[in-house]
Amino acid sequence: MIEIDALTDLVDPVVIAAFEGWNDAAEAATIVVQHLIEEWDATVVGQVDPEDYYDFQVNRPVVGTDDGGRRTLSWPGTRIAVASPPDLERDVILVQGIEPNMRWRQFTAELLAACDDLGAQLVVTLGALLADTPHTRPVPVTGTASAASLGEHAGLEVSTYEGPTGIVGVIQDACARLDIPALSLWAAVPHYVAQPPCPKASLALLGRLEELLGSPLPLGDLPEEARAWERGVEQLAEEDSDIADYVRQLEEARDATDLPEASGDAIAAEFERYLRRRGEE
Repeated sequence: MIEIDALTDLVDPVVIAAFEGWNDAAEAATIVVQHLIEEWDATVVGQVDPEDYYDFQVNRPVVGTDDGGRRTLSWPGTRIAVASPPDLERDVILVQGIEPNMRWRQFTAELLAACDDLGAQLVVTLGALLADTPHTRPVPVTGTASAASLGEHAGLEVSTYEGPTGIVGVIQDACARLDIPALSLWAAVPHYVAQPPCPKASLALLGRLEELLGSPLPLGDLPEEARAWERGVEQLAEEDSDIADYVRQLEEARDATDLPEASGDAIAAEFERYLRRRGEE
């Protein structure tokens, strides 16, 4: 079992979790959790023992050097950190790791038990997938809820997906079975620029998290990184006519789909939501 360091009682904590691998195109989801750990100066309070869940020939340990010049060995795994953000009225449990190679049910049970020990009230998992979406348009973020009542409150639907799933799907299923409120947010990454990172997708996930938590989140350098990423992809398209033609096709398809929703009222409502999130209204 995961041993959690002694903590004072957390205030209405929400779990935000992401895992490298199948669930994380361009590492967009795990970058969000890492970003929040750094911005909130989160404290690591527990780790999953990697010996039980990881194949080290698939996810190998990494040799490096610490600040003192000593050689170090870092093992793949999953860590749990806790933060008390100044702009939130609740604490946050941040889970960042790698999709396990084995014993998924045991891994999920152990992780959720640790979150329960910390008093978690809501679990939010993040993911990213490759999709036919143009880099020049806002990154689509879709979401699902573990229960219809929770989905109505958050503006999400219960998932109807059928097919292969990853550890994020397994955690969501376990939460539903245990009556733990759970939401899952997924960003769509343009498949023709799948190499990580994709800061524009990470920024889109942060924006949707802001809506769910009802408070601004620290963006750090992500906005500028997203703009630089988009400029880089634009340059790639300019140098390759086939890519440029393909992007135009995706743009036309996306614009045709979004057109019915692009009314003045819809745009005004979205702008008002943005102002409320940023505290500028």
